Amino acid sequence: MKIFKVTLYHLRMPLKGVFTTSFGSTLDRECILLEAHSEGLVGYGECVADRDPGYSYETANTAWHVLSDFMIPEIISKNLEKPEELQDEIAHVRGHPMAKAGLEMVLWDLLGKSEGRSLQAMIGGTFESVRVGVSVGIQKDQSTLVDVVEGYLNQGYQRVKLKIMPGRDVLEVNAVRNTFQDLPLQVDANSAYSLDSAKALFPLDDLNLLMIEQPLAEDDLWDHRQLQRNFLTPICLDESIGSVRHARQALEMEACKVINIKPGRVGGLSQGIAIHDLCYESGIPVWCGGMLETGVGRAANLALASLPGFLLPGDISATDRYYAEDITNENFRLNPGSSIDVPQAPGLGITINNQALEKFTIKKTTISKAA
Repeated sequence: MKIFKVTLYHLRMPLKGVFTTSFGSTLDRECILLEAHSEGLVGYGECVADRDPGYSYETANTAWHVLSDFMIPEIISKNLEKPEELQDEIAHVRGHPMAKAGLEMVLWDLLGKSEGRSLQAMIGGTFESVRVGVSVGIQKDQSTLVDVVEGYLNQGYQRVKLKIMPGRDVLEVNAVRNTFQDLPLQVDANSAYSLDSAKALFPLDDLNLLMIEQPLAEDDLWDHRQLQRNFLTPICLDESIGSVRHARQALEMEACKVINIKPGRVGGLSQGIAIHDLCYESGIPVWCGGMLETGVGRAANLALASLPGFLLPGDISATDRYYAEDITNENFRLNPGSSIDVPQAPGLGITINNQALEKFTIKKTTISKAA
């Protein structure tokens, strides 16, 4: 399969409401859509790097630069039989996993369309629908938080994740737990604590949580190991797992009991699958995290989360959780039982709403031959 032309779209899409984490607040989400032409087919991918370097050092602008100046010229007109081959072609580009993941997603979409197979079928997914939950940002007070959670429960979500940060943690989580005593509940700190300040989280052990996600720094497996030894609640690693190697090291040193897999964070679907396989063989549950994806990335996440080791509900959520209007014609809806169907059409299983794409595009460029 040869790609002859790639167009990059830098998107800015309004969220339905402010989403607040320990990194800050987001009202407009940015990302990059990749559109590739290959032998009469058009494939799409999403690079989930946002405007600011909070969750990751990557931003939409750095990904734009690396994709347009280095990665795409490297693979234009080269014959790639499998999406995984992309990793070898761009291995000399250090880092930038979100850019790599967006480009690899294009190849999965093209391959699926050329073979008439869905992404789920190509990767060996088994679930026709996947269980999902909802991620709730930091609210102005406990009462508001409880009301927001209740609203999502009324919509049909059956698992809730609460964002926390120092000073906005135990009391808020306790308020939700006291109100919804049987709710599957977890928290996410997004690296907001140190080993010392995380001691304030020890009361969470009494609240029957599914997990505590990424309490410490993203580059600190060792301190997570120290913290997990003092917690009954499973620690889940997110930002700390940037590769299959990181996942292996985390499991070997018992730094966590759960791993969150995001294709963008680990460099592509192929890398996410490899981490899933490692954890599955080790008896470690995984789940699929979210990056406020459009329908393009959401479709890929649903296929990934249909693999058998994804035993915990993901942060995929329905389209209308974040967007009043998406760039795909397909809107992913919440089923009774808090699940979303996995796309079954060839490739990612989505089509682009060109009118919405034009509305949300702030710049675009096309690369049609190697530099």
